[in-house]
Amino acid sequence: MKLARSIAIIALLVSTAAVTACGGNTEAPSSSPSAGKDELLNSGMPIVKSPITLKVFSGKPPQVSSDWNGLMLWKEYEKMTGIHIDWSLVPSENLDERRNIILAGGDYPDIFYASTIPYGDLVKYGEAGVFVPLNELIEKHAPNFKKLMERYPDIKKAITSEDGNIYSLPGIFDPEFVSVRSGQKLWFKQEWLDQLGLKTPESLEELYQYLKKVKETDLNKNGKQDEIPIMFRGVSHVIPQLLGAWGLGNRGNLHPYVDVDPKTNELRFIPADPGYKEMLQFINRLYKEGIFDKDMFTMTNEQFVVKAGEGNVGSFLGIGAAAFNGTGYTGSGALKGPTGIKMYNSVLPSVILPGAFAVTSKNKYPEASLRWIDYFYGDEGNLMYFMGFEGVTYKKGASGEYEFTDEIVKNPKGLNLNQAIGQYLVWPGTNYPGIVMQKTFKGTEGRPEVLEAAEKFRPDLIKEAWPGFNFTKDELEQLNVSVDIGTYVAEMTTKFASGEASFDAWDNYVDTIRKMGLDKYMKAYKSAYERYNKVK
Repeated sequence: MKLARSIAIIALLVSTAAVTACGGNTEAPSSSPSAGKDELLNSGMPIVKSPITLKVFSGKPPQVSSDWNGLMLWKEYEKMTGIHIDWSLVPSENLDERRNIILAGGDYPDIFYASTIPYGDLVKYGEAGVFVPLNELIEKHAPNFKKLMERYPDIKKAITSEDGNIYSLPGIFDPEFVSVRSGQKLWFKQEWLDQLGLKTPESLEELYQYLKKVKETDLNKNGKQDEIPIMFRGVSHVIPQLLGAWGLGNRGNLHPYVDVDPKTNELRFIPADPGYKEMLQFINRLYKEGIFDKDMFTMTNEQFVVKAGEGNVGSFLGIGAAAFNGTGYTGSGALKGPTGIKMYNSVLPSVILPGAFAVTSKNKYPEASLRWIDYFYGDEGNLMYFMGFEGVTYKKGASGEYEFTDEIVKNPKGLNLNQAIGQYLVWPGTNYPGIVMQKTFKGTEGRPEVLEAAEKFRPDLIKEAWPGFNFTKDELEQLNVSVDIGTYVAEMTTKFASGEASFDAWDNYVDTIRKMGLDKYMKAYKSAYERYNKVK
């Protein structure tokens, strides 16, 4: 079923990051870094003494122009740097397939940009000499990125492989930009709260009481019982919002199955914990009472937008109401659980795209390449990348904040926000290297009401959100069992939540997970976790 597959896929992407067999020609091509050094200027702009060209492979989302050399961002940056980019663009839906073919075939570009290279491939092709170790290059030629690593040590921990090398620069969420790290939030229709004489729910019990009253009250005054208490897109969206009420998921969303048990300080498999059972019993209670509609378990994003846009929804899970042109919704903080636990765990780590920028051994200008990308990790480059150019795509507001111009927000050609931005810049939908900061990011997560909502749960935010771990080949082999475990957990999560499976079968469910190789799974996880903690 769709829900089971989605939960399993999430766990697999995070936990196993499968290593692709190299195949083809994996011998490292020869390169001449000394030639690149001769052309390099060590500071300021341009980056090189005379123009050079770099061949760059990149994914391209549909909302961005197909002519990247014609985009203002890259045209102006080429003038600044003296570096021309020969772009090889692949539609996002074909990115993985095309990237894997290139890596297996040996016909590498100089740079893989925004290509979502998995951990396993970074290690595999790094050890094979295809990807250039960036440690020394960062030290000498990437002052902006180096400064970020010094300020936020978790960045280095997230991108350092088991051999001590860094093979790629990442996409980063500014750790202080809580709104973008938290993604989906729980929102309530303020008008209906007021009609019912209720405040924004602060506990699971208050949530239940509100949802129940929405279901039973004709709040839209149409004489029908058609109010929708809550909307979401699958149990996989609900679970991260509820886990914290039972003290689970205390290392963030990127590791949906594993966290640390505060009682023992040992790793814990979340879906086998008694608290996970209690959480599913809570979901099942709402499902049995008709508060959670069965359609919510398999709802697509398109269906969500249409249904939520009708204005008949008492609460929803999402980044913000702007997704369906909604207004009048109030975000909530962390919800207190049945034993008084109040913890907001539904957040991502600062490093979310570890394989965003890799230099290959065919690149004759690795030093210049690092200087080229490092600009976007600094304040000036960050402003140019996300906001564009003053007077064209952005202006300064009365209080000095950056705002998009009418060309972007009221596009004369009728383009939506992302499409309009995509005529000048490349970030919408792109898995870019760089850092997302509140002052320059004006997507949904940067809207005032979304920022306000994030501040409500900041006091209860978990202290640490793990990035993805760099698993070794041996660990990945041990983690092969996660495919079956993930599928089984997803199927049973749905069955328990919907009542298809009785909670009397819980012990058998946990025992089945153990028999499927849970000990081996947790051993590999522990090994990677201990290595992660040793990186300084």
